[in-house]
Amino acid sequence: MSAQDRLKELFRARALQFGDFTLASGKKSTYYVNSKKVLFHAEALTLLGELLYDATKDLEFQAMGGLEVGAIPMAAAALTAFHRNGRHLEGFFVRKKAKEHGAKELVEGQVNAGDKVVVIDDVLTTGGSVVQAIEAVEAKGATVLRVVCICDRLQGAREALAKYDFRPLFTIRDFGIEPPKA
Repeated sequence: MSAQDRLKELFRARALQFGDFTLASGKKSTYYVNSKKVLFHAEALTLLGELLYDATKDLEFQAMGGLEVGAIPMAAAALTAFHRNGRHLEGFFVRKKAKEHGAKELVEGQVNAGDKVVVIDDVLTTGGSVVQAIEAVEAKGATVLRVVCICDRLQGAREALAKYDFRPLFTIRDFGIEPPKA
């Protein structure tokens, strides 16, 4: 079984929930993809690291990360995979709100002006959270080369990210779910 097929199997078994949910976008949904049920599973995290490496190994870039909380384990998995493959990579995460003490940073980790970065996120609906992360790293002077998510719910993220190279590992259709009609 391929790494992609096994990760899809783990997501289907561990992350998909059905009921009445309100998403970060504010939209209502009859299903929820709770990636945290998968992102803290050893096999899934290892597979995810491999898939993030495969999705970005063609690029020359300095750092990978995204909005807290989901992007933190994702970045750690990718960094490990890049290291195993002999490539140096920095990680970062973007806070939803800058700390009010210490350095008061919004972006934590190594992202500098002129860096090329990949922004990652777990599950995208409208793309609002990933856009928040993109704006934060671009404000530091970095250039976003690619945006990768684990699952695109097919409800507007691709359109919101039209000017970026957007590559979801899965769409909600890969889990046998049709997105609601717009």
